[in-house]
Amino acid sequence: MITLEPPRSVAEASDPWRELGLSKAGLSRFVRAAQTQVGLRGEIAVLLADDRMLRRLNREYRGKNKATDVLSFPAMEELAEVTAGDLAVSLETAQKQADEHGHDLATELRVLLLHGMLHLNGMDHEVDSGEMAAREAELRKKLRLPNGLIARVEAPKTQAMKDAAKKAARR
Repeated sequence: MITLEPPRSVAEASDPWRELGLSKAGLSRFVRAAQTQVGLRGEIAVLLADDRMLRRLNREYRGKNKATDVLSFPAMEELAEVTAGDLAVSLETAQKQADEHGHDLATELRVLLLHGMLHLNGMDHEVDSGEMAAREAELRKKLRLPNGLIARVEAPKTQAMKDAAKKAARR
């Protein structure tokens, strides 16, 4: 199930999905395909909202008073057969990231949804040894997606390390 709580700029439009250039059916198909690839069982509820909503959720559930791109809320174990959990995505942040990476909003939403589903499946790139990054890269290829969130963060670090090594070698 995908719920759209569009930013105020498009909330008054007669068809906010069209105004945003999105297809609910297309995103729903992607969620089902990615869910299968990730290995999640049960329903996934997706909320597409604005930065204000994601900031509130991030503050309430993670203690971080800032907007973010995607939040994952895994289901309780007792409900795992029925629901995998909930995802919340900021349309505003997703659009900024899409612009930065040269693709459209729909593509960025797919990147964020895949990332969130891996979290729903128990993966956590903040504490693992690269397993989530590797799995995300593998699934991005299968699902024909550009660089994901982890790769975007890791690439500058890797390049900075290469640059530092070259600089040290010249000394």
